[in-house]
Amino acid sequence: MKRNHLVLMILLSAFVFTGCKSSFKKTDDGIVITLNKGDKKTAKNIRLQVISDDIIHVSATPDDKFPNTKSLVTTYKETQTSEWNVSEEHDNVILKTATTIATISLTTGEIIFSDINGKVLLAENKGGGKIFSNIEVEGKKAYTLQQIFESPADEAFYGLGQHQADEFNYKGRNEELFQYNTKVSVPFIMSSKNYGILWDNYSLTRFGDPRPYMNLDQFKLYDKTGKEGGLTATYMINGDSKNIFAERSESTIDYENLETVKNFPKDFPFHNSNIIWDGELEAKETGKYHFILYYAGYTTIYMDGQVIVPERWRTAWNPNSYKFTVNMKAGEKRKIKLNWKPDGGISYIGLKALSPKDTEEQNKLSLWSEMGDQIDYYFIRGNNPDEVIKGYRTVTGKAQIMPKWAMGFWQSRERYKTQDELLTALKEYRQRHIPIDNIVLDWSYWPEDAWGSHDFDAARFPDPKGMVDSVHAMDAKIMISVWPKFYYTTDNYKALDEKGWMYNRAVKDSIRDWISSGYIAGFYDAYSEGARKMFWDQMNEKLYSKGIDAWWMDASEPDILSNASMQYRKELSTPTALGSSTEYFNAYALVNAMAIYDGQRSVNPDNRVFLLTRSGFAGLQRYSTATWSGDIGTRWEDMKAQISAGLNFAMSGIPYWTMDIGGFCVEKRYEQAKEGSEDMKEWRELNTRWFQFGAFCPLFRSHGQYPYREIYNLAPENHPAYKSMVYYDKLRYRMMPYIYSLAGMTHFNDYTIMRALVMDFTADSNTYNISDQYMFGPNIMVCPVYTYKATSRDVYFPESTNWYDFETQEYIAGGKTMKVVAPYERIPLYIKEGAILPMGDDIQHTKEQQANITLKVYTGKDGEFTLYEDEGTNYNYEKGAYSTIKFLYNEATKTLTIEERKGEYSGMIKDRTFRIEFISKDKKKNQIWEVKYTGELEKIKLI
Repeated sequence: MKRNHLVLMILLSAFVFTGCKSSFKKTDDGIVITLNKGDKKTAKNIRLQVISDDIIHVSATPDDKFPNTKSLVTTYKETQTSEWNVSEEHDNVILKTATTIATISLTTGEIIFSDINGKVLLAENKGGGKIFSNIEVEGKKAYTLQQIFESPADEAFYGLGQHQADEFNYKGRNEELFQYNTKVSVPFIMSSKNYGILWDNYSLTRFGDPRPYMNLDQFKLYDKTGKEGGLTATYMINGDSKNIFAERSESTIDYENLETVKNFPKDFPFHNSNIIWDGELEAKETGKYHFILYYAGYTTIYMDGQVIVPERWRTAWNPNSYKFTVNMKAGEKRKIKLNWKPDGGISYIGLKALSPKDTEEQNKLSLWSEMGDQIDYYFIRGNNPDEVIKGYRTVTGKAQIMPKWAMGFWQSRERYKTQDELLTALKEYRQRHIPIDNIVLDWSYWPEDAWGSHDFDAARFPDPKGMVDSVHAMDAKIMISVWPKFYYTTDNYKALDEKGWMYNRAVKDSIRDWISSGYIAGFYDAYSEGARKMFWDQMNEKLYSKGIDAWWMDASEPDILSNASMQYRKELSTPTALGSSTEYFNAYALVNAMAIYDGQRSVNPDNRVFLLTRSGFAGLQRYSTATWSGDIGTRWEDMKAQISAGLNFAMSGIPYWTMDIGGFCVEKRYEQAKEGSEDMKEWRELNTRWFQFGAFCPLFRSHGQYPYREIYNLAPENHPAYKSMVYYDKLRYRMMPYIYSLAGMTHFNDYTIMRALVMDFTADSNTYNISDQYMFGPNIMVCPVYTYKATSRDVYFPESTNWYDFETQEYIAGGKTMKVVAPYERIPLYIKEGAILPMGDDIQHTKEQQANITLKVYTGKDGEFTLYEDEGTNYNYEKGAYSTIKFLYNEATKTLTIEERKGEYSGMIKDRTFRIEFISKDKKKNQIWEVKYTGELEKIKLI
């Protein structure tokens, strides 16, 4: 009896630890803490699961038990059930792995994450930082959630997807996470302290301040005469200050969607108009106000007579957001003027603000979501940013290796209206010997009244299979635009609707699109497994069977009705197969990508899938999917914003990103530009500079509205714009051995191709806010030029290494900022000391092999690089069919070692020539060697 009692006591001490207030239980893969709290606004149960030594999964609920909800984002199959331990010290429980310590307060539930040496990496807010409030949507009861973490002053934050306000380091900033054309929201944040937080929630989410931006009536407002109550809004016909249609007092500037624009003066003629809001703001609090401008057309904002937002433009149908801050004093009046020139018909404009928040609170890491069953996040530790992203992909899935052709150049336009136009464009590239791998067929190849039928309009595309075959005969691939949208008269709509797999609120409300007099359509419910399978089966029957190579998944937000209010957007896409659109608002692009990836691999498991989608979410990389930045504008500020947008998207864990080189939506002055005009000069320079930048992005594609974007349509062949674009296109292909090796690294090493400087130079705090230069792979620093007529720019050369100018081979010491030359035809590129850069022969497409490779060895420091090669278009690499050749440079012995080749694959080049170019600080010592390589170890010494 005593023995049984002793066993019972041992079991209790091993599995259930009790205190005067709270208790915890050890589980197979972690611990569960139960707090004795009656407050339903805070956590009662907190669960920590060990996913790996570096990854801790945290769940929290105010309920008695955890919900049994399957994650859309995560893919890991097992948790770690050993090689970690739990102990109790004072009022804390300590969970310790080989690399990470999580300390949990039994009093508050607050969690502190440390490295193995006890250095704090991240701490939840004092008291735990977990806040719950009840929400009920469509009959389901759940919670609105917030988790707050402490953050030291020297911390920087990156990630959150791709946004267009040209913000980079999110420390102290606010970002609302929802999906929208040009805005891609990914709930992953990466810290300069080498950890990441994956927030597993699909609803509308806010980083930073959890409050929504509020209208200007939060201020005391005065019109231009000083009368309190609102700003003076002056509506001028044709921009004529003497031809005033209406002048009235307005306490808000809130014309941001199809509902609020009804509040404009009735029958106001917007074409060529000008509206000015003028007056004064008086703040009720002292501090920093965060403003957000929502704009289409030409917009400028003045504060106290000074320009605070220089003129920005966006096409009427596709507004953009821009954020700025103003320090204000309570009771102090500040003059404000918003000058707005709509560009076309009824347009959109809004100006809102967040009132001041305590600086310490504003600078914390806070995540708020509208709806969820529980707080659910992953703490991911690493020794560097790459290890953090590796952890992210451990949780959400590995990136696929894109087909090799996808790393080449793509040509697209909005749109090739006939098969002859498409084939003629591709033929022109081949005849001019301009390298190209992919031609893109954008929307509206179908009959006008048959969107979603996946049929081709026979009058314009009389032989779709012959068109595809002709593309292939020219050694290129063809990508086609497919939307999740179906006119309700199509057989495809009817088949999906019969199963209950359509969002048909738009059909019931008779919403018409912009085609001709307008057609009525619905979107399919990609959250339904059956709908995903049927969606693919329809594509397979009509498109994949014709030999289509890749998929352009447009409007995958889903954009059922552009410029609808947030509430109506939810109403248009609910219910989903999993629950309300409020709960599943942000993940549509992820499940839509799953439909195509799983579908294609089910019918052709050997051919690599490639998807390009306008939206995205955490985990997208596992479906061989890239994202592009949507229908951006054709302005220099739009080009610059793509740099920070692309870098943050990459630091959101998804490696493949691209943009419309030159911008999609075109200012009328460019559409109408005449040869020799200043507008034509600027148009060509803008496209040239953008093309130079685009050549050093993970994917390289030109696309946009008229004027046509083919290189030969942008400028004549004797023009510097043409010469520069052809130069960088060819350079991209010469660098293919380097670029495709990076693609291999994204899969095997969980690498990131487009890299903010902070990723490689984290110890150099000067890099924390540099958003306009970046590393392309480990060796090339890219410094885009984004100002009209600029022939120089400032470049920061990170410390801890030195650099070589790619063009001149000039040697530059690191740790300083320099003004560098940037002639029209060249983008500043710099190669890191110690780099080994493999470059191949000139080729016209990636089906051509590059048997001879030049190894550019930039001496001064030890270096290494591994050349990766495989069959390029199939999944044999998953079975081990690939080869690697490792190059090592030793500075002390001045020796390059080419190691023995590892692995093999069908069609592998077994015998090749390596041309080694040693590049030295003293250019006179540069040397060139040639080595016949048969796969055996070779050593070459610099004399």
